[in-house]
Amino acid sequence: MNKITAAITAVGGYVPDYVLSNTILETMVDTNDEWITTRTGIKERRILKGEGKGTSYLAIKAAQDLLRKGNIDPKEIDLVLMATTTPDMPVASTGVFVASQIGAVNAFAYDLQAACSSFLYGMSTASAYIETGRYKKILLIGADKMSSIIDYTDRATCIIFGDGAGAVLFEPNYEGLGFQDEFLRSDGIGRDYLKIDAGGSILPPSKETVENRQHYVFQDGKTVFKYAVKGMADVSEMIMQRNNLTKENVDWLVAHQANKRILDATAGRMELDEAKVLMNIEKYGNTTSATLPLLLFDFEKKLKKGDNLIFAAFGGGFTWGSIYLKWAYDTK
Repeated sequence: MNKITAAITAVGGYVPDYVLSNTILETMVDTNDEWITTRTGIKERRILKGEGKGTSYLAIKAAQDLLRKGNIDPKEIDLVLMATTTPDMPVASTGVFVASQIGAVNAFAYDLQAACSSFLYGMSTASAYIETGRYKKILLIGADKMSSIIDYTDRATCIIFGDGAGAVLFEPNYEGLGFQDEFLRSDGIGRDYLKIDAGGSILPPSKETVENRQHYVFQDGKTVFKYAVKGMADVSEMIMQRNNLTKENVDWLVAHQANKRILDATAGRMELDEAKVLMNIEKYGNTTSATLPLLLFDFEKKLKKGDNLIFAAFGGGFTWGSIYLKWAYDTK
């Protein structure tokens, strides 16, 4: 019997209808389209509107899209992994609610949080479960409603983030396709540079924390940028060297959409042609846990069976890493 590898066999995605463009942001904070585009590559981002709609709404939509396109019975799913930084609420797992809502009644579910690396770490987790042979269908969802934790008076962060969700299905493969290798890292120094000060066990919510706007994302942009450029480039180069990959036989770079300059630096270190770099940051901004699956969702038709994909991400904490995966199917 051939070795079991974990392959992605279906993809789904969802972004909200409302478009927050750079032009609109110009009326909200002291910024302009040229400044944002030049420094980030972002032109617009999607924002989830509507009372009572949280991250689970986005995740359910993406999962339902995957199930519909793949003609998959949700009762066959063994596990739902929910990669998110913005759960619906504390304590109650968002993934559990999503699994119930999509009809995955035979699955167990839980949330996984590693900031912008959450989906990448989720890929590692899903693959490990599949490779045990114990589970056959694992639904991995990356979803974030970043607008719920962004201060729209802070031009340093409000220009970057958007809302969205993407989902992939992992199944066993016996052709040597799917998950090949990973190189995942973390460093607690990042806690000082990208965070939300209040709302956790160190600084619980209070009248003062709300008044001081401490429940919104804070980012030391220059420091995070420096670490992200080096971190993503290093691990992507490492995964290539370890697997004897070259710029010729890497077909696609699937990298976290945080900043176009970070993407360019990573591709440059890998010596990849720009045409091999999947990019949709101009449309969605940084959707945190959703960036990687939304790339697969947008560019699924370009991917061919046997293609070599390098995934890379960098997130708060700090967390970062790279995964090498062989694409397992041709889109019908």
